[in-house]
Amino acid sequence: MPKEALVSHGEPTVTQEVAATLPDGRRVTRWTIGSPEGVTAEVLSLGARLQALYAPDRDGRRENVVLGCDRVEDLLGEAAHLGATVGRYANRIAHGLAPVDGTTHRLATQAGGHTLHGGPDGFATRLWDGVPVREGRRAGVRLRLHSPDGDQGFPGTLCAEVTYLLDPAGELRIGYRATTDAPTVVNLTHHAYFNLAGEGSGAVLDHSLRVEASGYLPVDGELIPIGPIASVAGTPFDLREAAVIGERVVDADPQIGRAGGGFDHNWVLDGNGLRRVAVLSHPAGGRRVECLTTEPGLQVYTGNHFDGSLTGRSGRPYRAYAGIALETQHFPDSPNRPEYPSTVLRPGEEFRSTTVYRFSAE
Repeated sequence: MPKEALVSHGEPTVTQEVAATLPDGRRVTRWTIGSPEGVTAEVLSLGARLQALYAPDRDGRRENVVLGCDRVEDLLGEAAHLGATVGRYANRIAHGLAPVDGTTHRLATQAGGHTLHGGPDGFATRLWDGVPVREGRRAGVRLRLHSPDGDQGFPGTLCAEVTYLLDPAGELRIGYRATTDAPTVVNLTHHAYFNLAGEGSGAVLDHSLRVEASGYLPVDGELIPIGPIASVAGTPFDLREAAVIGERVVDADPQIGRAGGGFDHNWVLDGNGLRRVAVLSHPAGGRRVECLTTEPGLQVYTGNHFDGSLTGRSGRPYRAYAGIALETQHFPDSPNRPEYPSTVLRPGEEFRSTTVYRFSAE
């Protein structure tokens, strides 16, 4: 089906097309948001996901720098979280138990008995409604989802919204909003896996990462936080100065082993408000992405468990360390940890969160 130009006055532009059809006959829409500076994003209505993002290197060569799959079977299954908007609750809730105002709600769980990323049928597998939008020089798409009371065991009817906006300079801004009609817990995030050498190009072990965080959350063998915030000082989690990822994931620290030979941990970010919290770079090609957020935490996952069973849009299988996720969010298992920042949302309140990925080449 030919692409239909929806926003053509000024730059960047937004086009839309039918990308796929679900087993029940519903159509999946793809929006392509283009920038004259060379950054282009593709967003799918299935999972409100970033399916691709093309960015130039220092020589102007454009490559897709996020992992993604084309087959609907993959997007509804093993690849469900690649690039998706994750909710109702990103990360893990221990044993699927979420206390809210004295009532413990039993949530849907996955293998292992915990609730991960909102449950087995979380927001990543849903078809969102989307419309093109423009705000100043930014253009993009706004997607909405209605989550009924009891969805995956969560209380309250939740109305969720995510907006992707791209500006001419290569800045992708993701804004989240949500409201509820009963007290519930909300923790939305974006789950792109970045490979700044290009999707399907191999491991990200040669990438450099900096995270503005003095603390992190150690985890048990099932990746549930085990207690209070720990200092990163003297550990492989100290990324206050940029470090090569491959040098950290081979560290003998037991926490690295618990995550399967890499990072799958929440960093407790320094500062407040919208601020820069991480920088990922690929020295060989010069691509760089800065991550800014209003959130208190950043889950860094180095794709330790990719095993070649998924094939990306490049036609190449994803193996260990094929990409790195920088998931801005509240802390895992916060409903069971009153000492962590609260994730409770009440009627009359509005959940708001902003994350920015700023792309450049050096």
